[in-house]
Amino acid sequence: MQEAVTDDIAQEASVNTLVKRDDYQAPAFWIDSVELGFDLDATKTRVLNKMRVRRNGDIEASALRLDGEDLTPTRVLVNGQGCSFKKDGSQLVLESLPEGLEAFDLEILTTCDPSTNTQLMGLYMSGDCFFTQCEAQGFRRITYFLDRPDVMATYTVTLRADKTAFPVLLSNGNLVDSGTLPDGRHFAKWVDPHPKPSYLFALVAGQLVCREQRVTARNGNDHVLQIYVRPGDLDKTEHAMQSLMASMAWDETRFNLPLDLERFMIVATSDFNMGAMENKGLNIFNTKFVLASPSTATDADFSNVESVVAHEYFHNWTGNRITCRDWFQLSLKEGLTVFRDQEFSQDMADSASGRAVKRIEDVRVLRTAQFPEDAGPMAHPVRPDQYEEINNFYTVTIYEKGAEVVRMMHTLVGRDGFAKGMALYFERFDGQAVTCDDFAQAIADANPNSALADNLATFKRWYSQAGTPRLHVVGEHNSSASTYTFELRQSCAATPNQPVKDPFVIPVTVGLVGIDGSALPLAMPGDDHTPTSRTLVLKDTSQRFTFTNITQDAVPSVLRGFSAPVVLDIVMSDEQWLHLLACDSDPFNQWEAAQRLALTRLLSAIRSNETITPDVPYVDALRSVLNNTQLAASFKELVLTLPSESYIAEQLQAVDPQQIHAVRESLRLQLAKALTPEWALAFNTYNATQTFNTSATSMGRRALANLALANLVLAEQSDGGNTWAHAALQRFTNANNMTDRFGAMAALVHADSPEASHVLTKFYDLFHNEPLVLDKWFALQSARSDRMGNVLPNVKQLLKHPDFNMRNPNRARSVLSTFCQANPAAFHRPDAAGYVLWADKVLELDAFNPQIAARLARALDRWEILAQPYKAAAHAAIERVAAKPNLSADVREVVGRALTTA
Repeated sequence: MQEAVTDDIAQEASVNTLVKRDDYQAPAFWIDSVELGFDLDATKTRVLNKMRVRRNGDIEASALRLDGEDLTPTRVLVNGQGCSFKKDGSQLVLESLPEGLEAFDLEILTTCDPSTNTQLMGLYMSGDCFFTQCEAQGFRRITYFLDRPDVMATYTVTLRADKTAFPVLLSNGNLVDSGTLPDGRHFAKWVDPHPKPSYLFALVAGQLVCREQRVTARNGNDHVLQIYVRPGDLDKTEHAMQSLMASMAWDETRFNLPLDLERFMIVATSDFNMGAMENKGLNIFNTKFVLASPSTATDADFSNVESVVAHEYFHNWTGNRITCRDWFQLSLKEGLTVFRDQEFSQDMADSASGRAVKRIEDVRVLRTAQFPEDAGPMAHPVRPDQYEEINNFYTVTIYEKGAEVVRMMHTLVGRDGFAKGMALYFERFDGQAVTCDDFAQAIADANPNSALADNLATFKRWYSQAGTPRLHVVGEHNSSASTYTFELRQSCAATPNQPVKDPFVIPVTVGLVGIDGSALPLAMPGDDHTPTSRTLVLKDTSQRFTFTNITQDAVPSVLRGFSAPVVLDIVMSDEQWLHLLACDSDPFNQWEAAQRLALTRLLSAIRSNETITPDVPYVDALRSVLNNTQLAASFKELVLTLPSESYIAEQLQAVDPQQIHAVRESLRLQLAKALTPEWALAFNTYNATQTFNTSATSMGRRALANLALANLVLAEQSDGGNTWAHAALQRFTNANNMTDRFGAMAALVHADSPEASHVLTKFYDLFHNEPLVLDKWFALQSARSDRMGNVLPNVKQLLKHPDFNMRNPNRARSVLSTFCQANPAAFHRPDAAGYVLWADKVLELDAFNPQIAARLARALDRWEILAQPYKAAAHAAIERVAAKPNLSADVREVVGRALTTA
């Protein structure tokens, strides 16, 4: 019977099923309460599901249709009596329901096989432990249900399992009972008093150990915080616990949102498709975002643990207490919560420069990942209009661009106004499933005199229109009138299904930097308020804004703090960008000036096919940054890092990835040589063997030291020297933390130093029993520079390595995603061998884990902008994948949309 169900699903997947937002209809039935009983067994888990079902009087329906996949139903009872049912594709259909009853009890007994669940959706095994993942549609792989986010119910869950094999039994909410059963089994009963959708259900069972912390919240309530991991990993959970406590305190302080359960649990597993999941009271995490110690985790890992722990905790209110009505509203919870975790991380920084660095890091992700998505075949609005497979829409558009939309609201109403809007949002909708429109309306209603309220209908185009707007800016100083005028104009290119765009509401924060380096006061006619930074609101296709009493020439500083997710088109000379780099009071635009200066030189060399040679003013400007003792080390590291190859590619109409790599590497080498004395001083200054800590200041010092070392090894290697290679080897050997050790190894590997092979072998010997550290080892080799054309052969060898496991998402990503999506010069080869490997592995992954396969498939999203011969070869590879029979809906949608752009 299970094979028949699987065949039905495969046949159903071969048909294009498009789900449209405009087709939303409330369910014909509601489920008010759920009692689940699990008899956990690796190959045959029994699930007894008792539901209180209520008719929706607004919708006429004679049959109840329940979602289910890979389940074997053995009993269906309505009000305690047998009930006939039929299968319709993957749905269980009950047609003989009691007439005249508004509500009834429904009981369904099913079995499933967690051991064969390789999709890691629903109930599955990770090693010898049970885990669940139910977002977006995994609960239907556990029991038959109305598996949609607008059906919210209270849950009581009883877990039964062998006590020796599964001593820990966890589910959502509060533990109300536990005890011993016959035959060596035991049970645990959990009650979650808060109504929730099925995607927030979770259970965990296995041999786990726990770090526990008891805390008292600001409101006086006591709580238990627990982090569960496998034995041997407990010493790596302190940072996660500290991050959880900091998140809890921040949310109470910033938004007056306390923890609403007696306990809050995090459980880590190495087999997880995503980063983490905010299941109510029982968050399940990828180990990558829980486990961290100085010897095994880099500074980036520590930052990610803090950010992701905060993100999932903040979902307790923005996602769980108020959830999304349908999956088209996904950014309601994800965009808002990303904004909240970004604000948290900025507040955790120990200085103003730390906040600026965090903002720059967030914008880099947006511009290198989301902007290309907006320009490609998978472009979609923050609130999509349609999808074939919802798993494909957990994207940077939903998350990062969605966060930018929330940030613009915050900008338009102010910090205090946003807090008032959040309070009104919870007052109106706590315990409900709502829409993006509901959230925007609450923020506007709480701030009736704001620019957001005045332009709400237009502002909401950020939710409905895809694409990245271009902001065209012309600034003009009228010396005789002592005025400075900004002319702002916007446009937005066509995207799939949206050929024409209406104007957006764009908050544009600007400043003027005088020729003497001062920040000029910005007064407008009839306004005695003269700040040095102002936010202009562009709501039409074009508008002009004039400032008065500007008595000296000035350099415009536009889009300060990256006040809107747009591409800035502004014509400025090198001298003006150099002036901003030296004098602007806005750190983001100082960094942006350095990026523009580098990009201008890189693009000129690429387009002209000429050798790149950095000019003296540019080199001197970077030297001044390195020598400036007033700048934070973390900020210097960002300013001195060249634009990424993927970002450079997005500025070109015909992309030759190997040419981009060659030009960028040439500039990097020449800057390394030109600034060798300064790099040496920076390394010696910041290469301190101080006690390890994770403050933003310490992380910045390590980041700049590692960048300096990488440049010194590179400069020396090209001339046949080995002094700095030996310094890197010594740093690798003596480092008291993973950031310094891995940074030294990366410097040697990326420079193709003769010492690279030795440190790679030594690193493996040291850490081959640490899975997350070994992921770094695999990824570094997959990302190394392809100067000798040997990266692809090495990647093929890594895929055969005894420690490589394609079925573990982290390990698969460490090699395949790194090679195909983060090493463009090695992946895009004239002989198309990289594309052949990509197609092979997408198809192999799709057979057992379509989500991971679909994410890898997106490596060729932007194939149309490739130059020949890459373009034709990439197209052929996509067609090969698309031609595979019984392709999953996940992969079919990605490659299908890629081909429709042809």
